[in-house]
Amino acid sequence: MTNYPGHISGIPDDEPTRPNPVAGSGYRHPFPQDPAYQQDGYGIPWQRQSYGQRPAYTEQSVPAQAAHAAPEAPAEEMPTPAPKKPRSQWADTAKGVCILLVVLWHVIMKHYLQINWQIPVPLPGVWGTLGEIFLPLRMPVFFAISGMFAANAALRPWSVVRRSRIAKFFYLYAVWLLIHTVLLAPVPANFDTLHAKNALQVLEELTITPTNLWYLYALAIYFTIAKVSLKVPAPALIGVAFVINAIASTDLFTWPGNRGQLFQNLLFFLIGLRYKQQLNKLADTKDRRLLLGSTAVFLVVILAVTAIPGANAWFGVWPIASLIAVVAGFQLAARLATVPRIGSGLAWLGQNTLPIYIIHMPLLGLWHIAALEGSSNLGTAGQLLLALVEPVLLTAFLVWMCLSLYRGLQLTGGTFLFDLPGGGAAKPPKVEEKPVVEKLEPVNVYRQAEPVTPQAPAWDEAPTQQLRTQGWSDGQYGR
Repeated sequence: MTNYPGHISGIPDDEPTRPNPVAGSGYRHPFPQDPAYQQDGYGIPWQRQSYGQRPAYTEQSVPAQAAHAAPEAPAEEMPTPAPKKPRSQWADTAKGVCILLVVLWHVIMKHYLQINWQIPVPLPGVWGTLGEIFLPLRMPVFFAISGMFAANAALRPWSVVRRSRIAKFFYLYAVWLLIHTVLLAPVPANFDTLHAKNALQVLEELTITPTNLWYLYALAIYFTIAKVSLKVPAPALIGVAFVINAIASTDLFTWPGNRGQLFQNLLFFLIGLRYKQQLNKLADTKDRRLLLGSTAVFLVVILAVTAIPGANAWFGVWPIASLIAVVAGFQLAARLATVPRIGSGLAWLGQNTLPIYIIHMPLLGLWHIAALEGSSNLGTAGQLLLALVEPVLLTAFLVWMCLSLYRGLQLTGGTFLFDLPGGGAAKPPKVEEKPVVEKLEPVNVYRQAEPVTPQAPAWDEAPTQQLRTQGWSDGQYGR
């Protein structure tokens, strides 16, 4: 064993390296020669020991050793797509309520009130009044929510909007217009709904006079207006739409079919489109005073309009009443959405409004043909029971039938009846997706130090020079 300046006593020369006591993985580093390494070579305090013992280290020294370890290379962070924001349940709940009110209104007006009632109580009149009360609510709320859902879609390129929205809704309107024309051909005249009798009327309904499918026709036009008017300030755009609604609600013009509805409901679609965040905050407020106040004002206004002949045709009355109804409807939907089962059920219904809307009218027409005569001849007791429950039961039956037929058509290749063939959206260019590297949480372990290439110890020439000065030379004592 050789002793040289700075050598650590007690360590044999035949073991020039030692295992890493912390990592324990077999890595061996050179023994340091500098006395400074006796204290902190790799952050481990050394002690002079007897021959054959390992250098002692303490547990407290481990953090210092870890600090000298090679820094961990940062993992490459890959951009991950932002998670899709879930749909608002209150908005789907509101749509579910609105589609039920739409079917209920058609049941009342096109079938229920056409029955020859012979009962002593005015139950049919009560149902008719109830249906009229919700007129300013169901379609304005429906279109306001449709505008909210369309806010992001309207910002997409024209190529996407033209196919996924405009062409899709025109296509659905045209397909189901032809289906309705065929299925509604045998219905009697007292079933009050617009359906063509010849090719010229089909062309008219396809272009300028929409039928009961006018909601699809309106969405195609509204998306076009929304895209064209993106740079128009919202207050100016809403102001113009309000004036159009107010004029269309008066008796100044006679609108065939549902053409007047196109002018009236543009206002609510644009409000939902341009003021989406404000409407979400309105629904999230859930202020009981706002709910009760808006509901009370709406009822007062609508009852006054109903009681005063011709009041609904006064300039500005109808859009104001509808705006109040939208506030009350949003507040009510936000509260219904929190009710167990009822909220989730209505929300699910609100996500499936399309098949209900486009299928229920032919089914109602066929029911009218089959049940009109029998309902008119039930007798007093039977008609009393029918007058009380038929609107609700028939509405529920039609909704169930629409969803059942929708599921069956989907399973048997009838998807083209509910979506534009080839997909409603334009296919974006393919982008190679990079795998997402999951970012791991730091673990309380110590990384093994990077291997160090052994180097010869630096030899201090000062002691040798001193020995030579004293006569200790290589020539005197040999090598």
